[in-house]
Amino acid sequence: MTKEPVQRRAQPDKAAFVVAVFLAALGALIAWNAAHLNANVAAYSRIGAAAFPYAIAGLLFAAALGTVAAAAKGEFPDREPLEFSRLAWILGGLVAQIVLLGFAGFSIATGVLFALAARGFGGKPLWLTIPIGIVLSFLLYLLFHKGLQLSLPQGPLERLV
Repeated sequence: MTKEPVQRRAQPDKAAFVVAVFLAALGALIAWNAAHLNANVAAYSRIGAAAFPYAIAGLLFAAALGTVAAAAKGEFPDREPLEFSRLAWILGGLVAQIVLLGFAGFSIATGVLFALAARGFGGKPLWLTIPIGIVLSFLLYLLFHKGLQLSLPQGPLERLV
Protein backbone atom coordinates (compact mmCIF):
# COMPACT_ATOMS: atom_id res chain seq x y z
CA MET A 1 0.00 0.00 0.00
CA THR A 2 1.49 3.33 -1.06
CA LYS A 3 0.76 6.51 0.74
CA GLU A 4 -0.52 9.52 -1.12
CA PRO A 5 1.68 12.59 -0.67
CA VAL A 6 0.19 15.06 1.74
CA GLN A 7 -0.94 18.27 0.05
CA ARG A 8 0.39 21.21 2.02
CA ARG A 9 -1.43 24.47 1.80
CA ALA A 10 0.76 27.40 0.92
CA GLN A 11 1.43 29.82 3.77
CA PRO A 12 -0.25 33.23 3.69
CA ASP A 13 2.01 35.93 2.27
CA LYS A 14 2.57 38.51 5.02
CA ALA A 15 4.25 41.02 2.71
CA ALA A 16 1.25 40.91 0.38
CA PHE A 17 -1.03 41.71 3.34
CA VAL A 18 1.10 44.81 3.98
CA VAL A 19 0.70 45.80 0.33
CA ALA A 20 -3.06 45.29 0.62
CA VAL A 21 -3.23 47.54 3.69
CA PHE A 22 -1.22 50.19 1.82
CA LEU A 23 -3.56 49.99 -1.18
CA ALA A 24 -6.64 50.28 1.03
CA ALA A 25 -5.14 53.22 2.94
CA LEU A 26 -4.27 55.00 -0.30
CA GLY A 27 -7.80 54.37 -1.59
CA ALA A 28 -9.26 55.75 1.65
CA LEU A 29 -7.07 58.85 1.42
CA ILE A 30 -8.12 59.50 -2.17
CA ALA A 31 -11.81 58.95 -1.33
CA TRP A 32 -11.55 61.32 1.65
CA ASN A 33 -9.85 63.94 -0.51
CA ALA A 34 -12.50 63.52 -3.23
CA ALA A 35 -15.27 63.94 -0.66
CA HIS A 36 -13.81 67.29 0.33
CA LEU A 37 -13.26 68.26 -3.28
CA ASN A 38 -16.99 68.32 -4.06
CA ALA A 39 -17.84 70.36 -0.97
CA ASN A 40 -17.02 73.68 -2.62
CA VAL A 41 -18.28 72.92 -6.12
CA ALA A 42 -21.73 73.90 -7.32
CA ALA A 43 -24.02 70.94 -7.94
CA TYR A 44 -24.81 71.71 -11.58
CA SER A 45 -23.88 68.25 -12.74
CA ARG A 46 -24.20 64.74 -11.40
CA ILE A 47 -20.62 64.01 -12.42
CA GLY A 48 -18.26 66.52 -10.88
CA ALA A 49 -14.59 66.97 -10.25
CA ALA A 50 -14.54 64.11 -7.73
CA ALA A 51 -15.82 61.41 -10.09
CA PHE A 52 -12.39 60.35 -11.31
CA PRO A 53 -10.78 60.25 -7.83
CA TYR A 54 -13.70 58.14 -6.58
CA ALA A 55 -13.14 55.73 -9.48
CA ILE A 56 -9.43 55.49 -8.63
CA ALA A 57 -10.27 54.93 -4.95
CA GLY A 58 -12.71 52.16 -5.89
CA LEU A 59 -10.11 50.47 -8.07
CA LEU A 60 -7.56 50.67 -5.25
CA PHE A 61 -10.05 49.08 -2.84
CA ALA A 62 -10.73 46.32 -5.38
CA ALA A 63 -7.00 45.77 -5.80
CA ALA A 64 -6.62 45.61 -2.02
CA LEU A 65 -9.37 42.97 -1.77
CA GLY A 66 -7.83 40.93 -4.58
CA THR A 67 -4.42 41.17 -2.93
CA VAL A 68 -5.85 39.98 0.40
CA ALA A 69 -7.52 37.02 -1.31
CA ALA A 70 -4.35 36.02 -3.15
CA ALA A 71 -2.21 36.57 -0.04
CA ALA A 72 -4.47 34.37 2.08
CA LYS A 73 -4.11 31.54 -0.42
CA GLY A 74 -0.36 32.08 -0.73
CA GLU A 75 -0.65 32.44 -4.51
CA PHE A 76 2.05 35.07 -5.02
CA PRO A 77 5.17 33.93 -6.84
CA ASP A 78 8.51 34.01 -5.08
CA ARG A 79 10.08 37.43 -5.17
CA GLU A 80 13.61 38.33 -6.13
CA PRO A 81 15.78 39.40 -3.21
CA LEU A 82 15.91 43.16 -2.71
CA GLU A 83 19.10 44.76 -4.00
CA PHE A 84 19.67 47.86 -1.90
CA SER A 85 22.28 49.31 -4.25
CA ARG A 86 19.74 49.48 -7.09
CA LEU A 87 17.17 51.01 -4.77
CA ALA A 88 19.76 53.58 -3.63
CA TRP A 89 20.39 54.67 -7.25
CA ILE A 90 16.66 55.20 -7.85
CA LEU A 91 16.03 57.00 -4.56
CA GLY A 92 19.17 59.07 -5.16
CA GLY A 93 17.71 60.12 -8.51
CA LEU A 94 14.48 61.24 -6.84
CA VAL A 95 16.38 63.23 -4.21
CA ALA A 96 18.65 64.75 -6.87
CA GLN A 97 15.63 65.86 -8.89
CA ILE A 98 14.03 67.50 -5.86
CA VAL A 99 17.26 69.32 -5.02
CA LEU A 100 18.02 70.37 -8.62
CA LEU A 101 14.53 71.47 -9.71
CA GLY A 102 14.71 74.89 -8.09
CA PHE A 103 17.89 76.16 -9.73
CA ALA A 104 18.76 73.75 -12.55
CA GLY A 105 15.27 73.57 -14.02
CA PHE A 106 13.05 70.77 -15.24
CA SER A 107 15.24 69.43 -18.06
CA ILE A 108 18.48 69.02 -16.12
CA ALA A 109 16.83 67.77 -12.91
CA THR A 110 14.66 65.25 -14.74
CA GLY A 111 17.59 64.20 -16.94
CA VAL A 112 19.60 63.38 -13.81
CA LEU A 113 16.62 61.44 -12.42
CA PHE A 114 16.40 59.53 -15.71
CA ALA A 115 20.10 58.66 -15.63
CA LEU A 116 20.21 57.55 -12.00
CA ALA A 117 17.02 55.50 -12.34
CA ALA A 118 18.40 53.89 -15.51
CA ARG A 119 21.57 53.06 -13.57
CA GLY A 120 19.44 51.51 -10.83
CA PHE A 121 17.75 49.31 -13.42
CA GLY A 122 21.11 48.24 -14.82
CA GLY A 123 21.38 50.79 -17.62
CA LYS A 124 24.33 52.34 -19.40
CA PRO A 125 27.02 54.48 -17.70
CA LEU A 126 26.09 57.91 -16.36
CA TRP A 127 28.24 59.84 -18.85
CA LEU A 128 25.93 58.51 -21.55
CA THR A 129 22.54 58.46 -19.82
CA ILE A 130 22.69 61.96 -18.29
CA PRO A 131 22.87 63.73 -21.70
CA ILE A 132 20.23 61.39 -23.13
CA GLY A 133 17.97 62.09 -20.15
CA ILE A 134 18.46 65.85 -20.45
CA VAL A 135 17.62 65.82 -24.16
CA LEU A 136 14.49 63.71 -23.62
CA SER A 137 13.44 65.88 -20.67
CA PHE A 138 13.99 69.05 -22.69
CA LEU A 139 11.73 67.67 -25.42
CA LEU A 140 9.10 66.94 -22.76
CA TYR A 141 9.56 70.46 -21.43
CA LEU A 142 8.91 71.88 -24.89
CA LEU A 143 5.82 69.69 -25.27
CA PHE A 144 4.38 70.72 -21.91
CA HIS A 145 5.43 74.38 -22.00
CA LYS A 146 4.82 75.28 -25.63
CA GLY A 147 2.23 72.69 -26.64
CA LEU A 148 0.09 72.48 -23.52
CA GLN A 149 0.93 75.90 -22.03
CA LEU A 150 1.94 74.37 -18.68
CA SER A 151 4.42 76.05 -16.39
CA LEU A 152 7.40 73.94 -15.37
CA PRO A 153 10.45 74.98 -13.32
CA GLN A 154 12.91 76.86 -15.51
CA GLY A 155 16.66 76.64 -15.37
CA PRO A 156 19.42 77.88 -17.65
CA LEU A 157 18.52 75.48 -20.45
CA GLU A 158 14.83 76.41 -20.47
CA ARG A 159 15.62 80.13 -20.40
CA LEU A 160 17.43 79.77 -23.72
CA VAL A 161 14.12 79.04 -25.46
